[in-house]
Amino acid sequence: MSALFEPFTLRDVTIPNRVWMPPMCQYSAAPDGPEVGAPHDWHFAHYAARAAGGTGLIIVEATAVSPEGRISPYDLGLWNDTQTEAFRRITRFLTGQGTIPAIQLGHGGRKASTDRPWKGGAPVGPDAHGWQPLAPSPVAFDEHHPVPAELTVDQIQEVVGQFADAARRALAAGFEAVEIHGAHGYLINEFLSPHTNHRTDAYGGSYENRTRFALEVVDAVRAVWPEDKPLFFRVSATDWLPEGGWTADDTVRFARELHAHGVDLLDVSTGGNASGVHIPVRPGYQVPYAARVKAETPLAVAAVGLITEPEQAAKILANDEADAVLLGRELLRNPSWARQAADRLGGTVRVPDQYHRAAPARQRRGA
Repeated sequence: MSALFEPFTLRDVTIPNRVWMPPMCQYSAAPDGPEVGAPHDWHFAHYAARAAGGTGLIIVEATAVSPEGRISPYDLGLWNDTQTEAFRRITRFLTGQGTIPAIQLGHGGRKASTDRPWKGGAPVGPDAHGWQPLAPSPVAFDEHHPVPAELTVDQIQEVVGQFADAARRALAAGFEAVEIHGAHGYLINEFLSPHTNHRTDAYGGSYENRTRFALEVVDAVRAVWPEDKPLFFRVSATDWLPEGGWTADDTVRFARELHAHGVDLLDVSTGGNASGVHIPVRPGYQVPYAARVKAETPLAVAAVGLITEPEQAAKILANDEADAVLLGRELLRNPSWARQAADRLGGTVRVPDQYHRAAPARQRRGA
């Protein structure tokens, strides 16, 4: 049987298989009012379907630690009690299906305050529920985005506290793992990369200074997140810039430091911090970056990026390139990918009792 269907334990949390769902924004929360940022029926149905389909771990989409940390006005948030309570419905169902519920906590930085992708994704102003984006330096993402306001040191510390507060709420909401979003050109990634961090104080310049904010966030979250539950970090392993950006070498060095600060798994993606770059997208194009972190550091690693076929996913694990695979678009297309992959590869995943009549005999026995 492929390792794809073997359990994986991090701290005291055992994940039933290695087929995981990465965070993918749905842009479907209320932009204002008493339910602002709270998950509702769409989010419940979306995540429940993938849990019923056998996915071992689901990372709920990027959830903002503050109102101005949302990527769009329609993003989820975790800064108040209404949001916390609304998430409990999702975590209860996922847990009941044997799926581990995780959540990604993030801050949009200079790429915040944008419209929904199917509406064009352009920056929006106060007349469309928008706000002034924040960033380490007053550098716009591109000519279509506004120049963000540069964070003061006091504001940086406020954001660190917001991450910790959101992690406390994630625990109260029933999540078993938390992922810190340090990728795709959002706030933490902006601090890490010299392409976007032009500061001259303790948070800019040298590698040590540029990683300071990220490590402070990790420390603040780890301090409030239980010792028996895992902490993930998502990184863009490269800016895909020929020079002047974050590199794969930086990622390996940073991964070792994240491990020393209590991170248990690195979710390895790439890009998103620089506009107009060429990314050689192809099946598994980001896997080599995950493989290098796994080979050169003590961290567990999850791989992502055009992983679509069961045999492809199984080979990544068999080659020791990652400890788990994250399937994004493929799980949007097929919520039962894990169950169907198990049928093809001779594995087993949990099948809900209500679906047993449609499951292969082997999977009914293994459930």
